[in-house]
Amino acid sequence: MPAAPIAYIIFNRPRHTLETFSAIRKQQPSKLFIIADGPRQEHVNDVERCRKVREIVEQVDWPCDVHRNYAEQNMGLKRRVSTGLDWVFSYVDRAIVLEDDCLPHPDFFLFCDSLLERYRANERVWVITGDNFQHGRKRGKATYYFSKYNHCWGWATWRRAWQHYLSGLPFWPEWKYSADWISKTPDRVERNYWSKIFDNVEQGAIDSWAYPWTACVWYHGGLTATPNVNLVTNIGIGPQGTHTVSLEDQKGISVYPLGELTHPEKIIQDQDADRYVFDHHFGGSNLRIHNRLKRFPKIIWGNLIKKSPRKK
Repeated sequence: MPAAPIAYIIFNRPRHTLETFSAIRKQQPSKLFIIADGPRQEHVNDVERCRKVREIVEQVDWPCDVHRNYAEQNMGLKRRVSTGLDWVFSYVDRAIVLEDDCLPHPDFFLFCDSLLERYRANERVWVITGDNFQHGRKRGKATYYFSKYNHCWGWATWRRAWQHYLSGLPFWPEWKYSADWISKTPDRVERNYWSKIFDNVEQGAIDSWAYPWTACVWYHGGLTATPNVNLVTNIGIGPQGTHTVSLEDQKGISVYPLGELTHPEKIIQDQDADRYVFDHHFGGSNLRIHNRLKRFPKIIWGNLIKKSPRKK
């Protein structure tokens, strides 16, 4: 049984909810916060789907202090998750956060619980994630390493960190021209990638809570404890996904047992691991190839001009 409360975010997908709520039931948390968005008016099936999902999570058959925050009308992903987590952290000082499409290995809860306690007062650590996108590469000698990437397919944090969340990124217009921003994104390709995203967030063009959360964590220099094995798989990538859409349902990344929990000697960002994540999870390698191909005609044309004989 995890000591930390679980914040569980649901919407309109009964199949996914059945799987992930079953994983929570097996853990039998003593405190459960359920955040639900309401049906969308333009989607005729949403009312029934939302009803079925809420029926599933009513089946709490173990001793548990259950809190519910259900929206009657659709708030949208960004506002629903943001206000929901504000509500959670108005009650508790720490929480494990799972969405209805994030299916955890049982060791995920042990990992979060242990590190929530270990780093409860350490201002350098802001997030604990269950996600690993290193494709089998182990970083360091411990069970986990520290990253700047706060992956949110199953994660945990404290009130002390979440209180700095600002969904509109009011600091971004000034920060993006600062030396601090450049030092935290020294790779120009990566910097351009995230600058475009944060521009869109600040302008209200992206309905995402996760992007502004990333910006807030980086702005304050927070690090994320990242396991050396993947502990959570996203089963929501498919036709019904919001930002993770594909033509067919995807199986997701495999999960593995954590093993004996050992801790890093130092709290320091693993820059090699983060570069790998950007290149292979966020598409940085493809962006680099694309940029080289864009420059190639200019290089060839410039060389031809240099080599061409001058007319006398």
